[in-house]
Amino acid sequence: MPTQHIVQSYDEELKKLSTLIVQMGGIAESQLAGAVEAVVKRDSDLAGEIVQSDAKIDAIRNQVDDLAIELLARRQPMANDLRLIVSALRISSEIERIGDYAANVAKRSVALNQAPMVRPVHAVPRMAAMVQALIKDVLDAYITGDAAKADAVRDRDEEVDELYTSLFRELLTYMMEDPRSITACTHLLFIAKNIERIGDHATNVAELIHYTVKGEMPAEDRPKGDDTAYAIVAAPGGKQ
Repeated sequence: MPTQHIVQSYDEELKKLSTLIVQMGGIAESQLAGAVEAVVKRDSDLAGEIVQSDAKIDAIRNQVDDLAIELLARRQPMANDLRLIVSALRISSEIERIGDYAANVAKRSVALNQAPMVRPVHAVPRMAAMVQALIKDVLDAYITGDAAKADAVRDRDEEVDELYTSLFRELLTYMMEDPRSITACTHLLFIAKNIERIGDHATNVAELIHYTVKGEMPAEDRPKGDDTAYAIVAAPGGKQ
């Protein structure tokens, strides 16, 4: 009976660790949705709420750290359990960064509200929706221990990169055509980059799920579609 009690207690602690990770992910997903809503609706009050809510993720991250360290010290886990606990520590770090980037989007939206509306702002919600779907699916994969679903999330990050590259080119073209839009478009460039980085961190979580389930990181390099470093945009009149 004592042994059974110890095993049950250990399982409950592992379950609590997973629950904390899922809570973090849910808040981060909501933060991104709220930040993008603040951009589209030019709602500075909502943006402020998103920035303040980032503290919730940080608080849960601290709980994850404390519980994981305690489990490592007291339980001395092996094999699958060890991977699960180590991965939880790393996943909580990735989700914390997602929250940070969502807060950055909210902060930028406040600055963006001081400038006139520009047309490319309407591309941001589409990109954010793709990234939100990655977060949702990667959390589902974490809950169910589904490595195949995690791998699918990893592959879809390339679509986010391609959309970011397209938006990057559109914003540069817009700035060249109308210099009055430079301030607003610069803020949108940072917003789009923050959203693209959120997709990268969701992909990192997917790789950690693969590691937890399979015992090894994905063998193939992650597909990437961001080629903004090599982007060449033609100026009005056809000159580069």
